[in-house]
This record gives sequence, C-alpha cells and structure tokens, in this order.
Amino acid sequence: MLPSLGPMLLWTAVLLFVPCVGKTAWLYLQAWPNPVFEGDALTLQCQGWKNTPLSQVKFYRDGKFLHSSKKKQTLSMGAATVQSGGQYSCTGQVMYIPQIFTLTSETLMVQVQELFPPPVLSATPSPEPREGSLVTLRCQTKLHPLRSTLRLLFSFHKDSHTLQDRGPHPELCIPGVKEGDSGLYWCEVAPEGGQVQKESPQLEVRVQVPVSRPVLTLHHGPTDPAVGDMVQLLCEAQRGSPPVLYLFYLDEKIVGNHSAPCGGNASLLFPVKSEQDAGNYSCEAENGVSRERSEPKKLSLKGSQVLSTPTSSNWLVPWLPVSLLGMMVIAAALLVYLRPWRKAGPLPSQIPPPAPGGEQCPLYANVHHQKEKDEGVVYSVVHRTSKRSEARPAEFAAERKFYHLCRGEMPAAQ
Repeated sequence: MLPSLGPMLLWTAVLLFVPCVGKTAWLYLQAWPNPVFEGDALTLQCQGWKNTPLSQVKFYRDGKFLHSSKKKQTLSMGAATVQSGGQYSCTGQVMYIPQIFTLTSETLMVQVQELFPPPVLSATPSPEPREGSLVTLRCQTKLHPLRSTLRLLFSFHKDSHTLQDRGPHPELCIPGVKEGDSGLYWCEVAPEGGQVQKESPQLEVRVQVPVSRPVLTLHHGPTDPAVGDMVQLLCEAQRGSPPVLYLFYLDEKIVGNHSAPCGGNASLLFPVKSEQDAGNYSCEAENGVSRERSEPKKLSLKGSQVLSTPTSSNWLVPWLPVSLLGMMVIAAALLVYLRPWRKAGPLPSQIPPPAPGGEQCPLYANVHHQKEKDEGVVYSVVHRTSKRSEARPAEFAAERKFYHLCRGEMPAAQ
C-alpha cells in the first residue's frame, strides 16, 4: 500500500505549489522597444517560466481586456503614442498533467516618451507687422536627447492652403506683407520617415495698414443752416486697420470723437446753438499706425454775414457822380434863366441890400442832392460885388425880384 501512496502525495504537493507560488513567478509580461518613444512599433509578449508553452493568452491594460489569442503569446500595438502608455498584464493557461492551470502575470508599467513637444509658431518682429515690412515665421520644437539624430521636416500653412510643404527649414520669410497676408497661420512637424506629426497652435497675423487721409462731409439742409438746425459731420478713411479713432475739430478745437472698432466711418450730429458754431471743420483718423487729417470744410450760418451800416463817407462815394451831374444840370438851367438879366445889365445883387458903393452878381450855382427823406434840393449862389450907380433904380428892383424867385418866395407888391 505505501508504494502506491507515494506518487499521489507527490502530485498533490505539485498541485498545491503551482497555484500558490507559481501564479506570478511562472508567467511574466515584456514590452519592447525599451524605452518606448512616440512612433515606435510597440509589442507586448506574455511568456511562461523557462518558455513554458501557453494557451488562451489574454492581454489587459489598466484592468480592461484588450486582446486574446489561442496560441500566440505576442500582441502588436502599432505605432505608439503618448496615450498608449498604461499598466499592462496578461493571463495564460499552463498544462500540468493531468490538470490545466490559468496563470496571471505581474503588472507592467509602459510609458511612451514624447519624441518632441508640439511646435510653437512665432512671428518676428511681431504678429501685427506694419504693411510693407518683412515678417519671419519660425516653427520651434526640439527632439528628445535619446533621439537627437533624427531629422525633422517642417511645413507652413495659412487658413486652408499650404504655404511651404515639408522641408528642413524651420523658418518662412514673407517680404513686404500686405493687408491680404492677414490670417491664421500654423506649422506642422514630422520626423523624416516617421509616422508622428504634430501641429502648432494657430497664430493670428494682423497686418497693420496705415489710415488713408479721411474725407469730411457736411450734411444739412439745402441752404445754410440757422440757429436751431441740425448738422451732421461724416468722416471716413477708405483704408486703415481697425480700430480707428476719429476726432472732429472746429478750427483747432476738438468738438467730438468716435471709435470705429471694425473700421468704416464715424459721424457727429449736433444742433447749431449760436454763430460760434460756424467756422472751419475738419476730422482726424488714427489707428495706432498712422494719423491723418482731412481737408477743412467751412460751415456758414444763415444770416451770419450782416452788412455793416455805411458811414457818411462811404454813402457819398456812390452818389458823387450823380451829385455832380445834378449840379451841372442845375447850373445850366440857371445860366439859361439868367441870360435876359445879363443882356439888360449887371446881375442882380443879393438881398439884403448891398453895402454902400457896390453890388453883388451871381457867378455860378451849386447843388447838393440830399437823402431820400429830404424834401428838396439845396442851392447855393455865389455873387460878385461891383460898384453901381445910384441912378439905376429899375435894375435894383429887378434884382430884388430875382432874389425872391431863387428862394421860392413871392416878391412883395410895389
């Protein structure tokens, strides 16, 4: 009986030992290459102690089932990425006649290292260059020291098209940038012959265009405005990167401002309060790149130019020719009227009676045109004094009659 119990006791000891002690020691998991970088072909191998054959091999990552195979003990994970890292393990069946045992490997931590960080795109001298300047785009990244012998290729893109396909140069020059060069730029980096490619974050390039000289337009009624009317000033710069700040001037004094965040024009609406609102208006456009001033526009108010009251000298000037003509007409009439008197004898003297021993005779007449409100014409008569004989009473009587006629009086009855 004892010899028959020996083999049974031995197999019992083996069965107890394998599940308890050989559960992990008899099965282990390997990963290669080691270390693992982005783009490497990651392979997992589940292996028994002393290459013990396994069956029904299963692979797990972070406790979740990945793959199973009846006979294959390896699993190809493809090109590794940073997300490929994790805690891996495997299980497999080992046959110990007459029983089959399922064994589990220890957990293996797999860490995939970054081959190079995502690139960063920068613009020199600035992502907001002035129109016409030179801009250099630089795509920057760095290989891991353990893979520094690899060659990186760079490409540059704007919006939806490619500016430069893959090449060894990490820079792109744009000479004489224009407003149309504004947009979203990014670059892409990939190792030569590799499967890893990374894009940079987008960089917005805004070409700063100087403002053009603005044009000022005055809007009001069909005639010059008066006090109480509304006037609108419209200022517009055809070119210029926004935002644009508009300033409105009356002569050299700022009377208003307006900001145009998206460009375009700006207006200022105001009521005319007094004649001080008349003058030369202009506007100025500024966008941080340049500043331009418009041509001035004159605003005149209705009735603001009132004629001053003419002085006496100014009033006489236009009437002087008329006065002279009138004087000539009156003088001619007087000469015709005096001709009979000149034939009869010396001209009559002036009343009151002449000084003893002489007489006064008219030589010429003068006329002065008065204002419209005056009733008549003022005449002046110049006389010449000469001696006369006391024996000519008839001539003296005629002289008195002429004096009264010149004054518009009726001579007294004799």
